[in-house]
Amino acid sequence: MIADELMSRNLHNVEPSTPVVEAVNIMLMHHISGLPVVTREGQLVGILSEGDLLRRHEIGTDVKRSWWMDILSSRGHLAEDFIRANGRLVDEVMTREVATIRRDTPLRDIVALMETRKIKRLPVVENGQLVGIVSRADLLRALVRKLPQSPAASADDEQIRTAIFEQLSRQSWSANQYFQVRVCNGTVELSGTVFDEREKRAACILAENTPGVRAVQDNMDVVEPLSGTLISPPREDGTRV
Repeated sequence: MIADELMSRNLHNVEPSTPVVEAVNIMLMHHISGLPVVTREGQLVGILSEGDLLRRHEIGTDVKRSWWMDILSSRGHLAEDFIRANGRLVDEVMTREVATIRRDTPLRDIVALMETRKIKRLPVVENGQLVGIVSRADLLRALVRKLPQSPAASADDEQIRTAIFEQLSRQSWSANQYFQVRVCNGTVELSGTVFDEREKRAACILAENTPGVRAVQDNMDVVEPLSGTLISPPREDGTRV
């Protein structure tokens, strides 16, 4: 999946000369947390987000420094804080260094960039022109389209068991020789020994996501690898779903 397949095209944006109060009203009216800032020619020049508006003089949240921090800070830095806390136009408070993506940027790269930059949205730019935006909400919409909406297709028990072992063999976290799998009428019983509680949970989720599985019984033991101590005995019923 690429940006062009999931980006939002009907965008709300503002110009650099837009008053901050007008931009805030747009954000509140449309329930959005950020606005692209574009020129009249469509060139992207910044982003105005909720984070840009947290430190405001009007609500008493502007930056307050101790006297010695004022001495250590440059005049330019202090002036910048004042501008952001008191600026009346979008151009004065927006974020100018904006990470952007292309129409053909893969979804994996989009998520990596969001995580690295700790941002919620990425403008999609073509020849300098804003053509769309990918937000975390767009990623959720893509996810819900991929998640199963109805019970999985039925499969016989041996097919289910084979499918689980095939999937386990592909996982780097799985020492699948330690897993034992039994299937009866679509109910999977996982037993054996693992050396990390997270492996146990991952194995159960893998089984739950296998087509035809109705329920999973967790009877796996978690053993401390150095001492051999049983650190997480299975529950009595062992049932997850």
